[in-house]
Amino acid sequence: MTEDLSALPALVRFLPGFIKRRIANRPNLVKILDNIGWLFFDKILRMGVGLIVGVWVARYLGPEQFGLLNFASAFVGMFGAIAGLGLQGVVVRDLVREPSSKEEILGSAAALQLVGGFVAYGLVLATIFWLRPDDALAKTIVAILGSMMLFKASEVAVCWFESQVLSKFTVWVQNGIFLIFAFVKVLLILKGAPLVAFAWVTMAEGGGVAMMMLIVLGVRGPRASQLRMKVARVKMLFVDSWPLLLSGMAVMIYMRIDQVMLGQMVSDESVGIYSAAVRISEIWYFIPMTIVASVFPSIIEAKVRSESQYYQRLQRLYDIMVLLSVSIALPMTFLSTAIVLQLFGKAYIESGTILAILIWASVFVFLGVASGKWFLTENRQILSFQRAALGMIVNVILNLLLIPKFGAVGAAIATVVSYAMAAFFSDLFQGETQRMFYMKVHALNVFSSIRRVIS
Repeated sequence: MTEDLSALPALVRFLPGFIKRRIANRPNLVKILDNIGWLFFDKILRMGVGLIVGVWVARYLGPEQFGLLNFASAFVGMFGAIAGLGLQGVVVRDLVREPSSKEEILGSAAALQLVGGFVAYGLVLATIFWLRPDDALAKTIVAILGSMMLFKASEVAVCWFESQVLSKFTVWVQNGIFLIFAFVKVLLILKGAPLVAFAWVTMAEGGGVAMMMLIVLGVRGPRASQLRMKVARVKMLFVDSWPLLLSGMAVMIYMRIDQVMLGQMVSDESVGIYSAAVRISEIWYFIPMTIVASVFPSIIEAKVRSESQYYQRLQRLYDIMVLLSVSIALPMTFLSTAIVLQLFGKAYIESGTILAILIWASVFVFLGVASGKWFLTENRQILSFQRAALGMIVNVILNLLLIPKFGAVGAAIATVVSYAMAAFFSDLFQGETQRMFYMKVHALNVFSSIRRVIS
């Protein structure tokens, strides 16, 4: 009896025939692979077009103005966790566990994020006016980009599609809006537009995505009129998410504080040089997020069925994360300067050394994204916050020590060390997470990881 391969989802049909035949009778795996395929398509398209347009913008603006734009983006990003309230993982988990309560879960989460968005925007404005009281341009750029905090409530749509392993709808919306505004940015360059125009376009892109996501949610999921907020559910969501909120704040600070501190301690130009390296090193971060977002529902289900199967899947996930990150970091280390020169030009040549250092943070980022789901599944979000706080503290201290001596190179070293502390070594300090630490150690043995993955 032959399988009906024509029934497979569109993206899965591009796989080799022998793989399609093996997975044809495994609908859950097919659904996961199709979801991963759509997310990869999304990120690869955005990575490719975004890198091209981003490089063009960087060349057009020059290191100083490009640095100011990235300073503002990093500054606003540090407050993003407040707007999101750490809800995404909790909402996805609850939607998987309680599908009959979807309207209540989504409505309550949207209400919380709306409040969080206003609070975050207020803090953004107050802080930038305190840090740079005489820099009118910086305050204007931050105020424009910060207004995107008010769109956070729309992310409940992303939670819904992730819980249903139907990320293709998110991909359609985000890519469509992204491509439109990428074209607008090109027009701005050709017209010789000022820096502030790029900030307005970025804000408009965020608003367009938010509006369209809610429209698509209404078509393919619960309509906005069906969503309802319940005080009891709001309390439940907040109780589960507040450690993730604190963790998210710590993560965003230690991921973005380097650019903010460089801007305050050195210059906006140094931020521009550093940001060019960051732009290249972080384009790979979509890989763990895509894979983990697609397998998270199956990991939750494995936890219910069997503890041993649950940890086997986690170990394999760690193995895959290490193999992927090392295969990226090794060649990028030797090609960093050549890549920077080819993309950004001689004005950014110092970014090559920074990139060769920063790219190794990907090993710990990949492992951190994978292990982050363990804390959520085990309902141990407070431990997640503790490791993120450790990374934040280490990063701030190292930046204070290294930036005055080594500038942007010091910031890069501080970033790699802090990521390693947060995503790897911190697991050794807690009894509950020591098992995770040794699983990651096993994963770092590349040869053993290869054997486990192919077995």
